[in-house]
Amino acid sequence: MGLRINDTIPDLTVETDQGTISLHDWVGDSWAILFSHPKDFTPVCTTEFGAVAQLADEWAKRGTKVIGVSVDGVEDHKKWKNDIQTAGGADPTFPIIADEDLKVSKAFDMLPADKVLPEGRTPVDTQTVRVVYIIGPDKQVKLTMTYPMNVGRNFAEVLRALDGLQTAAGQGVATPANWNVGDDVVIPVAVSDEAAKEKFGDFRTVLPYLRMTKL
Repeated sequence: MGLRINDTIPDLTVETDQGTISLHDWVGDSWAILFSHPKDFTPVCTTEFGAVAQLADEWAKRGTKVIGVSVDGVEDHKKWKNDIQTAGGADPTFPIIADEDLKVSKAFDMLPADKVLPEGRTPVDTQTVRVVYIIGPDKQVKLTMTYPMNVGRNFAEVLRALDGLQTAAGQGVATPANWNVGDDVVIPVAVSDEAAKEKFGDFRTVLPYLRMTKL
C-alpha cells in the first residue's frame, strides 16, 4: 500500500550530496517537496532538476524546502549537478538523496518491496520512481503526482498546487478548477451562510452547495 494523502512520511535517515539527514528533522516546521527520479544523467530528469533550481526564490517565498531523490550515489549526484546547472541556468542548491539501496523508493512505495537494482541497469528498471510529494509541516502527505518517464513534469503546476494547499490550510477554504492566487475561492459546504458572511463578508452563491468569495 502506497503513501496516501494525510499519511505521515517515514522518518528515514538518508545520505545526500549535502550529508546525512533525517527526513522529519529536515522538513522541520516547513512545507516540503520531495521529487524523485529513476537515474542521474538522463535527459528529462536533468531538465526537471533545472526547472526546480530556477524556482528557488519561489520555494523560499512559500517557506518550502525541496529535495530530490535518485537511485544513484552521492558522487554521481555531485557531478550531475554541473549538468543540471548547465541545462537550467541556475545553481541546484537543494539536496539530492542517494537512494542506492532503494530505501526511500520502497518506503514511499514507488517500487515493489522485493525490487533490486541489476548490474548495468537502465532507467527502465526504476521507471516508477517519478513522483512528486508535497508534504506539510505536520510531516503528512498533502498531494502526490506520478508521471511516466517520457513526460516532463510541469513545476508551475506544482507551485500552483502548493499555493492552493497553503491557501486552503491557512484560510479554511477550497480552491476551484484552474485556480491561481488572487482568484475567488470556494467556501466549504460545512460553513453556514451566516458564518460565511461573518468570516468572508460578501460571497456569491452559484449553486446551493457552491459559494465563491474573495480573500
